[in-house]
Amino acid sequence: MEAAFKTFFSSPRFAVVGASSDPSKYGHKVFAWYLNHSLPVQPINPRAPTVNCLRATHATLPSPAALDQPVQTSLSIITPPAATREVLKQAKEAGVPAVWLQPGSFDREGLEYAQREFKAAIGGRGGRGGEGWCVLVDGEGAMEAAGREWSKL
Repeated sequence: MEAAFKTFFSSPRFAVVGASSDPSKYGHKVFAWYLNHSLPVQPINPRAPTVNCLRATHATLPSPAALDQPVQTSLSIITPPAATREVLKQAKEAGVPAVWLQPGSFDREGLEYAQREFKAAIGGRGGRGGEGWCVLVDGEGAMEAAGREWSKL
């Protein structure tokens, strides 16, 4: 998994698909994690023009295809498995190099597609949290393994 961490965190940009304004949702928690680690992150949510997080309003994009520089962006995905499969196809077509599939966001078909089609795909069994690789639990260790510089707000 270390090679996948290096590829994922070597991207200069990040995006969170399924970002939310609702603090109880994981899409909000994961988006806040990137902000709290001073990483350049873009929220993606086709149903909301903005996301409120950490006392700021952030303009959203409707899909990975709308990313300004998708080939320089790694995606964290927090959507239901059926939606994730479509997001993965859009991300692949846009040229996104790496994806992190949060626990609960994928089924076997989606995980296999991600592992086959992207330079790096993080997801499935493993991690410290017991439910699989989660950026909230495993992200700091993954950044350290990748040699990514970061500072926590």
